[in-house]
Amino acid sequence: MARFPEAEKHILHMKICMSCNARNPVKSTRCRKCNSKQLRMKSKESRSI
Repeated sequence: MARFPEAEKHILHMKICMSCNARNPVKSTRCRKCNSKQLRMKSKESRSI
């Protein structure tokens, strides 16, 4: 996680397109790059490998 709440909001508060992996604003309903409607929120938990 980020050290500051402002940085965490800037880094993690966005939607990701599931077809082209572009970053989009939270309010968006379509991808800005490929116009797909398959958007998900960016995961907030760190993934361990």
